[in-house]
Amino acid sequence: MNNFIIVDHPLIKKDLTIIRDVNTSTEIFRITVERISSILCVEVSKNFPLTEKEIETPLEKTIGFELSRQVVLIPILRAGLGMVNGFLELIPNAKVGHIGLQRNEETLEPIEYYFKTPQQLENSEVILLDPMLATGGSAVEAINYIKKRGVKNLYFVCIVAAPVGVERIQKIHPDVKIFAAVLDRQLNDKGYILPGLGDAGDRTFGTL
Repeated sequence: MNNFIIVDHPLIKKDLTIIRDVNTSTEIFRITVERISSILCVEVSKNFPLTEKEIETPLEKTIGFELSRQVVLIPILRAGLGMVNGFLELIPNAKVGHIGLQRNEETLEPIEYYFKTPQQLENSEVILLDPMLATGGSAVEAINYIKKRGVKNLYFVCIVAAPVGVERIQKIHPDVKIFAAVLDRQLNDKGYILPGLGDAGDRTFGTL
């Protein structure tokens, strides 16, 4: 699959085991999602452009670097919120927007209820966050909204992806890079990923 990157890392595999486990508490689930998100952040940002910056060490002047573009994190509500802190740990000056898309449980298609992002997205590195890429409906809808703002540098980051969701994004938005911790087998008849980890929003916020 073009533009689909699985971040294959021993620490992610260890942490995936924790969040898949039905016996994992809300607290541990939330902390573990943040840890996985930080590792994903390293991979997503690997090719971000840099600008040279002259600084002074305690001994002499030298050349360092800073990110050339503003980074904007946009979690898809509400499960995407669980990934934000993991990214902010590494990019603390990132701005954060929000997209609210609620799934129609009969059609499995997304319904928008909230959209708020920083201004001037067109010159930013924009990272959409959602732990689960299932049917791809919400992801595609979110990408549609973001592209209307003139965004050129756009990434979709999830923890668990299903083949149908990846294929849907790549068919409609082949220019968007998708990063995932793992590609799972399939969806069940209710649109949940198998083997998956259940409802990521409920498990993050304890609303089971």
